This record gives sequence, C-alpha cells and structure tokens, in this order.
Amino acid sequence: MSLRDPRREREATAALLDLHEGRFDIPLLDEAGVRALLASTRRIAIVGASDRPGRPSNGVLRDLRDAGFDVVPVNPNTTVVAGLTCYPTVAAAVAATGPVDIVDVFRRADQCAEPAREAVATGARCLWLQLGIADREAGRIAHDAGLMVVMDRCTIIEYRRMRAHAATPPSAPPGT
Repeated sequence: MSLRDPRREREATAALLDLHEGRFDIPLLDEAGVRALLASTRRIAIVGASDRPGRPSNGVLRDLRDAGFDVVPVNPNTTVVAGLTCYPTVAAAVAATGPVDIVDVFRRADQCAEPAREAVATGARCLWLQLGIADREAGRIAHDAGLMVVMDRCTIIEYRRMRAHAATPPSAPPGT
C-alpha cells in the first residue's frame, strides 16, 4: 500500500500554484509583515522536528536556535531533538514551557489542520507553513481565529533575509 495519496498530492500542488498565482483566498503576511513578525518573535514551536541531523526541520531548528530564538521541538515520535526535550503536541509543549509566538509546521499539507488548531488553542500569534506547503484549511482555521498566516516560506531563510536587509545601507540617491 502506498503511503502517498495521489489526490492529496494534486490538491497540495494546486494550492501552491494558487498561492503563487494570487488565487489564494486567505490573507498571508507580506514581506514587511514577515519582517515585523520575526523581529518581535522570541519562541517558535517546530512541528515535525526531526532528530535526524540531515532533515530540513532539524537544520532549521538548530539555525533558529543559533540565531537566538527559543525553539521548542514538537514530534510525537521522538523525545529529544538537538539536545532539546521534544513534545508530542504544541499543547504539551506550551503547557511545559510556556507560550510560543510562531507554530512553524514541517508536515505535509494534508496534515496541517491539526497544528493550526493547536496554534489557535495555545494562543500563538502566527501559523507558519514551511517551504513547499500551502493548505487552505489550516490557513482558514488560523486566519479566522485572528492569527497571522505565512505559507511556503522558511523561517530561517526569511530571518537571514531580514538581517541582510537591515545590514545593507541605503543606496545613495541618484546624482549624489
């Protein structure tokens, strides 16, 4: 039996195409909004955090931690990620360690609704779906509850972009 459902994969691809073509019906943060969010964020729950160093979620978690963010790994299938206690749910992580600003999701699109519900229930400010992930249901759950929504972006890439933008001096006006 295949672990992948071709219908769900088509839906996920269609959602990404709709997102990039401007046909997505959920308001997403723009560049300025993403910069402001990251500048005001301290704690990030990483849903789908892997204990395997070669996995993207593991690298992003480590890089965010190295950048000074307080990161909380969430994965029901492991207990420790990058030396940090890993929690089975966002709710368990928040109960044990306190509130998070962003719920950053490394899951297939069809598995994002539950982390969205948890982001709402635990009082997060933002639901963030990683690169390659767009899901209307998850976005609607978060947006309808007043959370900011980011899709198909990587937290550490956006953080580095923000830092590079802040470090780049403005160019001189023409003719000076």
